[in-house]
Amino acid sequence: MEKTLAFTDLLRLIDERSTAFRAAVAAAPSLDVPVPTCPEWTLLDLVRHLGEGRRSWAATVAAGPGATGRCVPEGSPALPGEREALLDWLAASTRELLDALEEAGPDRGCWTWWETSQSPRACGAVARHQLQEIAVHTYDAQITVGARQPLPEDVALDGVDEFLSTCCATTTPWPHKPGPIDFHATEGHSWRLSLDADGARPTRIPTPAAPSATAAGEEPDAPAASASGTAHELVLVMYGRLPLDTLRLDGDRGQIELLQTWDPTA
Repeated sequence: MEKTLAFTDLLRLIDERSTAFRAAVAAAPSLDVPVPTCPEWTLLDLVRHLGEGRRSWAATVAAGPGATGRCVPEGSPALPGEREALLDWLAASTRELLDALEEAGPDRGCWTWWETSQSPRACGAVARHQLQEIAVHTYDAQITVGARQPLPEDVALDGVDEFLSTCCATTTPWPHKPGPIDFHATEGHSWRLSLDADGARPTRIPTPAAPSATAAGEEPDAPAASASGTAHELVLVMYGRLPLDTLRLDGDRGQIELLQTWDPTA
């Protein structure tokens, strides 16, 4: 599936979302406050996860395509205990990731946790997924401090596409009744996830009214189910931050619920 954001835009937005994350941390009354969308985590746990994770991915990108797993960076400073130092540590974590991605470029191979049937195993796809992870965790931090904001539209639209490409695409057979699920963003973009014995395959569809290109006189295939909402809502439902009922659901709701619980690796 064609990317909606250029590599330079991905890097710029990683920086912007990371800055928004730090602003939420700076505004928190305490780092011990619980994160509502990450059960059993405090805000400090979320900070540690985001900062250490970006340093690990920076090391993984720098290791090149020969890496056999996520890399552990050597000589990283310990998590600071004082707020201002912690914010500086977070900013340095983001800079490490951005520097590694800029040096590597989008086409260089990189170890990824996803398989070859999903997004490319290259630095451009890593940057794309990193943006979504940082954006969702920024939402987590904002909701923790009572300053919830929607994901920026360009981030959210790319997020729906990226989630379907990276987290859903698989050649593992769909173990339930076959049938596509359509996802419609109110911003005017739509996607179809085909589910059958060949696995799960995402494609873009032009508009909700024209779900597929068909020969003259043919009716387009109807989806088994569809989910509609803003791109922000679609992404946060996909990542389990909002309940499924946030979206408008049509057709077989059970098909969407099965997708939410399906683990192709099990």
